[in-house]
Amino acid sequence: MNLTAGWYCFKGILVREFLRFVQQRSRFLSALVRPLLWLIVFAAGFRAALGIAIIEPYETYITYETYIAPGLCCMILLFNGMQSSLSMVYDREMGSMRVLLMSPLPRPYLLLCKMVSTALISLTQVYAFLLIALLVEVEPPLLGYITVLPALMLVALLLSSLGLFLSTRIKQLENFAGVMNFVIFPMFFLSSALYPLWKMQEASEWLYWICMANPFTYAVELVRHALYVKLDVNSLMITAGATLLFAGLAVTGFNPQKSAK
Repeated sequence: MNLTAGWYCFKGILVREFLRFVQQRSRFLSALVRPLLWLIVFAAGFRAALGIAIIEPYETYITYETYIAPGLCCMILLFNGMQSSLSMVYDREMGSMRVLLMSPLPRPYLLLCKMVSTALISLTQVYAFLLIALLVEVEPPLLGYITVLPALMLVALLLSSLGLFLSTRIKQLENFAGVMNFVIFPMFFLSSALYPLWKMQEASEWLYWICMANPFTYAVELVRHALYVKLDVNSLMITAGATLLFAGLAVTGFNPQKSAK
């Protein structure tokens, strides 16, 4: 593959996704409002109901808002990954994906460009959220904003590849809302995004093992550690493995001619 052609292809897909994102301002606002509501309202309700103000995930005590902020970053990436699934189904029905895949470049490369473009756009929303979260005293180390970047990129690729894989299974655009509810909420709530796993284990042993089997749990833990300048090797390996798995399934299963019947 010619490197120049590959670069122009990636730039074209990235610009197309960015322009689509800019034209959908409500998408950016909803991506910020949703986690901010959880950060402010849910955290306050959690403390009021349970009388818990601080928890201890690592060596030091931190506020509950600080604990759930990495999980809410992953929530943004999760919703954007599913949004990319919607756009892929729409592009397939409208025929634009067939036009893209007529390119002489390899199909896996084209789909990888799509996933990377979605991931990069998601990162801008995550960092905007982290900046606003400073107002509620979510203040990770300054170095954490840098060390979390590779973790966020890997998680964004994981969820983009998951969205692409789902788009290979969704035959009609109307079915997307049901798939969103079936995938997003179980993945998010059955993870360590909102509460430590040891708390879940105290409440229910079988729910704890479901959380442990959820790849989103390891994505959240990877981001949580990286934001506080730590490395969770186990979460890194599982997240990377899940990314390769879903990316492989998405590339091999994608059929641009599959449309609504």
